Amino acid sequence: MMNRREFLRDTPLLMGLVMGAIEGAAAAPAKVIILRSSWQTVNIGDIGHTPGVLTLLEKHMPQAEVRLWPSDVGDGVEEMLAKRFPKVKIIKTDEEKQKALKEGDFMLHGSGPSLVAKKDMDLWRKQTGKPYGIYGITFPGGYVFQEQAAKFDPLDMEIMNQARFCYFRDSVSYEFARSNGLTCKETGFSPDGAFAVDLRNDAPAIAFLKEHNLKDGEFVCVIPQYRFTPWWELKSKNRAVDKAKEAYNDKMKEQDNKPIREAIIAVVRQTNKKVLIVPENETQVRIGKEMLYDPLPDDVKEKVVWRSTYWLTDEAISTYVRSAGLFGIEMHSPIMCVANGIPAIVCRFKEQTSKGFMWKDVGLGEWLFDLDTPEDIARITPAVLDMIQNPAKSQAKVKKAMKLVDGIFKKTMGVLKKEVYV
Repeated sequence: MMNRREFLRDTPLLMGLVMGAIEGAAAAPAKVIILRSSWQTVNIGDIGHTPGVLTLLEKHMPQAEVRLWPSDVGDGVEEMLAKRFPKVKIIKTDEEKQKALKEGDFMLHGSGPSLVAKKDMDLWRKQTGKPYGIYGITFPGGYVFQEQAAKFDPLDMEIMNQARFCYFRDSVSYEFARSNGLTCKETGFSPDGAFAVDLRNDAPAIAFLKEHNLKDGEFVCVIPQYRFTPWWELKSKNRAVDKAKEAYNDKMKEQDNKPIREAIIAVVRQTNKKVLIVPENETQVRIGKEMLYDPLPDDVKEKVVWRSTYWLTDEAISTYVRSAGLFGIEMHSPIMCVANGIPAIVCRFKEQTSKGFMWKDVGLGEWLFDLDTPEDIARITPAVLDMIQNPAKSQAKVKKAMKLVDGIFKKTMGVLKKEVYV
């Protein structure tokens, strides 16, 4: 054992070694993760992918430097992200992209409807040879009719197979990839990153609700949709009208939105709740008025509010968390509701790809309805009423789902951390 004299003699030396090690660790450059994400700004769900994954990185890898390589952060999205994530640098110029390729240690493809940024992932792997991963995508993705489901770009599979990990946001995508050549060793299901979003913009949300006499916990949010989102209606998209899709929308829009409208009527007439019709993408502002609000009976319309403007993800979440729940024909508003403790029902159809099956994958299959199945359509209104009238049971479902989601996030973020700090 060390005596007192030896202790006093050696302590300064030991302290010097310890401090030197600490200073050396502090001086070591942080690992740089390039997050390829932010696909568009006319959809609060596509916006939501990015702050969700950034929140996960902040929680599980706080020591890393994260740079965001976006497709689009206009329309106030950049400012919203900067407010919540002031340390995250947003790559804007070609020079900054080249710097990211040089200085980045790992490239992470964020959640999305497909392998959206495959060209940039391909550039990364060929130009740098450094590791990369894919985090929560649908595959093959895009608007897919059943007869087209087996078609995909072979480059997608090549990129996925060379990734350090490749996670799919729904089990149907994962099984499809496995059946069509997926050999990536670290793969499986990991929910959409939007499950981790914690953005808020309370002031405008509270002002809107007060203006329309919508009190906390006393209203339900509802979202409409067409089979094909009519992006050609938005000037920012600069697209010609797709006549075939427009005709198909016209054919199916009443069949699809009538059950949602009937549920609104039931909520107003059978509960003490009001209804707020909201958009997940910008085209749904108009669709909400056409398909849900205008056809309502007068006695119901008195207790229904139609939001006439688009909004950003932070204000939407600040509204959702003050609601009693949400239902409609969309995916990401329900995700962001459940992520923040609010029950939500998803209605889907085949043109929306397989992403809706994520609801079953996280244990919310009772709140998933197929608008191509008459039996499911008949169950929508009873399910909406049950969700609203039995809040304790609904909350238990939400908590159970998020426990599963958080567990998977912890595991998959652990894989990322291991790959970055090998």
